[in-house]
Amino acid sequence: MNWLDEVRWDEKGLVTAIAQDAKTQRVLMVAYMNREALTLTAQSGIAHYFSRSRQKLWKKGEESGHLQTVSELRLDCDGDVIVLQIEQAGGIACHTGRESCLYRKLVGEAWQITDPVLKDPAAIYQAGHGH
Repeated sequence: MNWLDEVRWDEKGLVTAIAQDAKTQRVLMVAYMNREALTLTAQSGIAHYFSRSRQKLWKKGEESGHLQTVSELRLDCDGDVIVLQIEQAGGIACHTGRESCLYRKLVGEAWQITDPVLKDPAAIYQAGHGH
């Protein structure tokens, strides 16, 4: 059996992908992969995802320069989640200029921003590109 066939792809051909900092173990972002993205990630050692909003393959960092170098790929017991152990170039995974996309914490009944912006998104992206 092909290793890609052991992944439980959803009805759109996607699987949830969690990028985790290999050193600190902090979850930096959650995205999606299709077969092509997972294949390219495994072959190149650089994280590739599938953008649901743009409906296209996306090499993380292709516009920002914040590439993710992958040291390990893991598949969960149900086969429907991939965890990538990565080294984040520039220390910024989020298109808002923060280390992690998970920068809001529930405090009481409000989401509180816990992480500083490390780099102005306008300086990261020219012409209003997303992540």
